[in-house]
Amino acid sequence: MTILLRRPAVLIGLAIVLFWGICALFAPSIAPYDPLHSIEPLSPPFSADDDGHWFWLGTDLLGRDILSRLIYGARTVILWAGFATATAYLVGGMAGLLAGFYRGWVDRVLSFLANVVLSFPVLVLYIVIITKLGASGFNIVLAVTFASAPGIFRIVRALALDLRARDFVLASLTQGETAWRIMLLDMLPNTAGPLIVDACLRLGYTAITIGVLGFLGLGLPPPTPDWGGMVNEGRALAFAFPYLILFPCIAISSLMLGLSLLADGLRDRG
Repeated sequence: MTILLRRPAVLIGLAIVLFWGICALFAPSIAPYDPLHSIEPLSPPFSADDDGHWFWLGTDLLGRDILSRLIYGARTVILWAGFATATAYLVGGMAGLLAGFYRGWVDRVLSFLANVVLSFPVLVLYIVIITKLGASGFNIVLAVTFASAPGIFRIVRALALDLRARDFVLASLTQGETAWRIMLLDMLPNTAGPLIVDACLRLGYTAITIGVLGFLGLGLPPPTPDWGGMVNEGRALAFAFPYLILFPCIAISSLMLGLSLLADGLRDRG
């Protein structure tokens, strides 16, 4: 609470994240229309049709309400971005703990594999994996995990190497505690601070990645409401009807901004 009072920017970030989280959680109750239902083709913002339907952000090329698609898109983006980020942390975090605890050849092998993956451009990895496996939510999770886990591995490894030499870990080893108990109950909780900050930023990067893949036509298959897919669908008429891409771009940017501000506050607190 103190950090919120001292830094209003953190409060703004938290408010933005909570806003999109509420939209994702209560999308069926908040959205004015079915995001897949065609109502009125290419209606501008703040317009209404003859049947009394109001379109606060306009409609897209297929006559679907943009506001409703943005609200449901929050559910899509946050769900898959959160799932992908959690999976990447599970893989990268466990590999980092193993490397930091056992050191030696285990560390060398895992570090070599991580460096190999990190040597490739991230976007190229996403495109290659999804092009090969096909566009779907689970393939996006797989691609994000494969590309992000090495970076997480390096963070956790560095923390684990430091913790491995601490007295409380040495005491647990002396008492005959198992390696998994030491890693999960003694070492892992002490890495939480830096990892929570990194997770906020990485969640935002993953949300942007899903948007970029949707823009490239490699994201979630239509007609799933997806912010990047909405930009892709409206880019052909972007000059004539800029609102088609403006609102989903604002949604992606605002979520990333909120997570960044929140991460800054958590970093300062730590």
